[in-house]
Amino acid sequence: MGKEGRNGKDAALAIGSKAPAFTLDGTGGKALSLKDFLGRKNLVLYFYPKDDTPGCALEACGFRDAARRFEENDTVVLGVSRDSLESHQKFSSKHRLPFPLLSDTGAAVCKAYGVFGTKNFMGREFEGIHRTTFVIDKKGTIRQIYPRVKVREHADEVLGFILDELA
Repeated sequence: MGKEGRNGKDAALAIGSKAPAFTLDGTGGKALSLKDFLGRKNLVLYFYPKDDTPGCALEACGFRDAARRFEENDTVVLGVSRDSLESHQKFSSKHRLPFPLLSDTGAAVCKAYGVFGTKNFMGREFEGIHRTTFVIDKKGTIRQIYPRVKVREHADEVLGFILDELA
């Protein structure tokens, strides 16, 4: 994301900074927190705009297809959007996602990570999530940020980073 966040203000997060703490309700019926993984697993925290839209489905299915490789390399994948748990459950079931989706309906975690802001689509402006992925190591340090995601290749790109830098 560089020195400026999505809304033009100084971004608080950069590679090498500590990941903001979070606790969100997830599919599978339990809340998950950053602290659940500290000292145990690397974390891929990917923020996406909306359940079951074409780009979001491609991205999720990419992570699904690479899930075993992430697991083999001590890495947990979590998807985050503003959708409800009910929506997440339908999306997860439809695409057989083996990882949790977290519901951030109030966008508090999205804002903490600097991924919520003004978007432009087909000539109109609105507030929403900018598709962004964070790789967080076992110590809670942000090791990589992907602010411009090409959904078809994204899971492989992130896995490559994990294999090169954290495995």
